[in-house]
Amino acid sequence: MKNPEIVELQEDVSNSPLYSEDLAPVPASKRTWNKWDLAAIWVGMAVCIPTYLLASYMIKSGLSWLEALMIIIIGNIIITVPMVLNGHAGVKYGVPFPVIGRASFGTVGIHIASVVRGIVACGWFGIQTWIGGLAFYAIWNALTGADGATALDVGKFIGFGLFWLVNVYFIWNGTESIKWLEKFSAPILILLGILLIAWGIYGAKGFGIVLQQSDQLAKQTAILNTIDDKVTLTFNPIRDKAGNIKASDYQLIVPTTQGKTNTTDWLPTSRGLENIDVKTFVPNLDSESIKEGTKNINVRFRIPSNGNYKTSSEVTVTVAKNAGETFGERIWSYLLWLTAMVGFWATMAISIADITRYTNAQKNQVQGQFIGLPGTMALYSFVGIFVTCAAVINFGDVLVAEDAPWDPVSLLARFENPVVVVIAQIFMLIATLSTNIAANVIAPANAFSNLAPRAISFRTGGLITAVIGILICPWWLMDEISGLLLFVSSFLGPVLGILIADYFMINKKEVNQAHLFKTNGIYAFGGSGFNKAAMLALLAGVIVAIIGLLVPSLSFLYTLSWFTGFGVAFVVYILLMKKVTV
Repeated sequence: MKNPEIVELQEDVSNSPLYSEDLAPVPASKRTWNKWDLAAIWVGMAVCIPTYLLASYMIKSGLSWLEALMIIIIGNIIITVPMVLNGHAGVKYGVPFPVIGRASFGTVGIHIASVVRGIVACGWFGIQTWIGGLAFYAIWNALTGADGATALDVGKFIGFGLFWLVNVYFIWNGTESIKWLEKFSAPILILLGILLIAWGIYGAKGFGIVLQQSDQLAKQTAILNTIDDKVTLTFNPIRDKAGNIKASDYQLIVPTTQGKTNTTDWLPTSRGLENIDVKTFVPNLDSESIKEGTKNINVRFRIPSNGNYKTSSEVTVTVAKNAGETFGERIWSYLLWLTAMVGFWATMAISIADITRYTNAQKNQVQGQFIGLPGTMALYSFVGIFVTCAAVINFGDVLVAEDAPWDPVSLLARFENPVVVVIAQIFMLIATLSTNIAANVIAPANAFSNLAPRAISFRTGGLITAVIGILICPWWLMDEISGLLLFVSSFLGPVLGILIADYFMINKKEVNQAHLFKTNGIYAFGGSGFNKAAMLALLAGVIVAIIGLLVPSLSFLYTLSWFTGFGVAFVVYILLMKKVTV
């Protein structure tokens, strides 16, 4: 029986240089993914270290745990809407993003959007593979009792190589093996989240008491106040469940007028931690440099432990954050975090047809994505909040918010039982693998295959992705690469705007499927292969973001680049296409 939601390819275009079996429409008979498969793939992608860290960063900025969680939920519901809209074409026509994108960008022009999307994924593939390799390295150290090296060593590269080979195994075996991986991983990862919450409740002896600790984490540890020539300090070290300050003493590291640094004796916290006059302890304090911000005061805390002391990391004393924050400034803060949240999955929104093409009903992709994405992001962001708050209570030597284990790697480092470490790192491997394969392999594999469909298969495209992941040397440039990838991702909003505008507003969800594979068809746009309207709309969306980057007074255009780029490209594309008969 014919499925009315699916358009089957009626014309033989198999001889076209734009055609390959991997890029061809998936026939209805081979669409084996249901809504739970799609939900599972989102669970696999969303359970990752950045998800865990999201709410933590928001709490550090001064938001409450509830504010952070609500922003994450709202942001993910917002991004799921264009995700579902863009996934419609994948279900209806059964083709991946680089092919359906030919209708809007042109048979050649689509390479600009798809390859940039692919390169971003290659960068993240390398980073995630290095992180997965470190999990192998940690397992080896736990089993052998060896001390892990901070610097690069052979063991880390062996771990990287092993995890790279595991990724290649799933690339080689194709999309059905990827589906199996995600269905296998999803329940395990959900169980992991539940176990982490249970650990927090068990250690703290309560649920509500854990969440109350978020107030401590949101406070600045050390606040600087300057009135005239007087420099005073207020400290907010971590307190235990009963409300008592954990640290027994604190020590100041203070710049002096002689250009030196004076380290005070250890001072008891019982003497009070508010409005401390620094000159009481350091008469020759360099007040002017501190007020100008050219020099800083640092503080550290300690607590007795087994006949010795455990000392916190040094914390730089800073002026109060959010002091006198207006309602408008608070709303702006929410908006900035909301934009960051939406941008978190912006690249997947572009290429979601790569996945939805394997299901046979629109309701599957709609329900699967709404179940999998907002739900998982909310759960694991809450896990990150809850476990970090629990650690404040459960680990007695967490004396300042800066030393709380904000990420799972720091959390695992605090466990000494090798069995616990090995099991936890296996969970980390599963989470990293499921994220890497689904989010960072499928899109670039299709993008590279689309460059030369007759020569590059999905498997070959995936292997190219894996090789590029090595060539970027993530062990050296991880921080620099991640910053660059986030920068490039911020300019991909216009691509999504064009795709949605073309499919829904211009073509009314009707695409000539056979012409997607013709070099001289309507999507060749006169033979050039470029849709000028799409190129101009893309340029307009990117320029708006660049203006915001270069002009300080218009910085909001860059800060909100996903929204501004999407909106500008969406409108410009529609206006230009209304003047063109395709």
